Amino acid sequence: MITIYHNPRCSKSREGLCLLEEKGISFETVKYLDQPLSREELQSIIQKLGIKPIELVRQKESLWIENYKGQTLSDDAIITILSENPKLIERPIVINGDKAVIGRPTEKILEII
Repeated sequence: MITIYHNPRCSKSREGLCLLEEKGISFETVKYLDQPLSREELQSIIQKLGIKPIELVRQKESLWIENYKGQTLSDDAIITILSENPKLIERPIVINGDKAVIGRPTEKILEII
């Protein structure tokens, strides 16, 4: 089962959702702003993405710039920040089994479906 971590207010996230619908693929939608992700869920997603936690951060968000930019933060601290501030998570994230991508650009989703 494919899962998309989705923010309805984000155009890229909506594009990712539309791509899956257009391809006729069944999927589960997780609105992670409504259902914040636990540290364990974030760690699992980061592992599937094969990235460092900082790469999952929307570093141009004012919340990040005003509170965290320029600080030396451990991976563990970044995961805590993301779990407490889901707005900072890059989106959309699409997971298919043990494979995952951040759907930017949207076509990256095609790599795992």
